[in-house]
Amino acid sequence: MENHVAHPFPPVVGPHSHTLILGSFPSVKSREQGFFYGHPRNRFWPLLAAIYGEDVPADIPGKEILILRHGLALWDVIAACTITGSSDASIKDARPVDIRRITDQAHIRRVLCNGALAGKLYQRYLADALALPAIVLPSTSPANAAWSLPRLAEVWRSALEVVAC
Repeated sequence: MENHVAHPFPPVVGPHSHTLILGSFPSVKSREQGFFYGHPRNRFWPLLAAIYGEDVPADIPGKEILILRHGLALWDVIAACTITGSSDASIKDARPVDIRRITDQAHIRRVLCNGALAGKLYQRYLADALALPAIVLPSTSPANAAWSLPRLAEVWRSALEVVAC
């Protein structure tokens, strides 16, 4: 069923954040949990934990700490949209986030997009405001089954290891 939905939670950002990771819009499970990448089969949290050699965070405060400890910021491109379930392909009537909620708190020097749609939406709505090119990475979504966790980790690690200027 198609619903108009507003993004239900704020970005994760701190004064030392230099790399912004953007998704498209939270899934139903993420909206239910009130935090990013809440679907139990989404590989985002296991991926970051593997890259940084840490345990997978078990709760929202642990996830926030993981993001901030490594100079990251986390948000989505879309603030509100009409969507069917969790289907990114069904997104329409999109309204972008106010990216100043990130840039007023941190000097972002690099943008990573979690999946092709996030990259496309970034280009459409936020690229001009940030004036930074985005690195579009393979999605951590369970729908992207062609990418195993080790393969995702290799590509994501390479993008995250680039020293931000």
